[in-house]
Amino acid sequence: MADVESPIISILGLHKWYGECHVLRGIDLDVTRGERIVICGPSGSGKSTLIRCLNRLEEHQQGRIVVDGIELTGNLRHIEAVRREIGMVFQHFNLFPHLTVLENCVLAPVRVRRQPAAEAEAVARALLERVRIAEYADRYPGQLSGGQQQRVAIARALAMKPKVMLFDEPTSALDPEMVNEVLEVMIGLARDGMTMVVVTHEMGFARSVADRVLFMDQGEIVEQAPPARFFTDPQSERTRLFLSQVLSH
Repeated sequence: MADVESPIISILGLHKWYGECHVLRGIDLDVTRGERIVICGPSGSGKSTLIRCLNRLEEHQQGRIVVDGIELTGNLRHIEAVRREIGMVFQHFNLFPHLTVLENCVLAPVRVRRQPAAEAEAVARALLERVRIAEYADRYPGQLSGGQQQRVAIARALAMKPKVMLFDEPTSALDPEMVNEVLEVMIGLARDGMTMVVVTHEMGFARSVADRVLFMDQGEIVEQAPPARFFTDPQSERTRLFLSQVLSH
């Protein structure tokens, strides 16, 4: 677990609307450095919207989000500063199809961090080795399986040396046999002490990796607890119902 210090992410009274639809309703959450948070809940509960607010991919209308001391507002410099420190892995990979695996990983460090190309390439190759995909460095995303593409997406996010990694249902678009290869990489990151906020339905991952599991429903955090308590003694009826459905599959 992280040291007791100022949280790297602090969310206070967060509200988000899409027109008339109130999708986040008064979210309060602190994430400490090195902490691993797993967010679960039914479809439409606001999970993905919440983590997309953390790097301003979605704009919140009320409340505060502070990431590593920087408040996320409409200020573009603040948004860019936060995005430099937060890596994000999406459900559908979002790799550039016209760039090779290596070029995908080198692009942002060179353009955004102004890293020398040779240094960025060396870091990218080491990261591709780490996610066990180094031999595909010169291939294009379309030549890889979904699980391989998602591992490239993780390497690409890590190439920016982020302080926090966000994962938005990173395995939900994968065939079942490819899920474990992505989860293994994420487990390795957790072991290395990376601060992680993960939206997922993979309850085995939540049990083994999370410091805290959050259950969201109808735009609210209904319950949060360490995995041992969350899975064995859920306090809310809504949490119990959700767990009975996802754990029975």
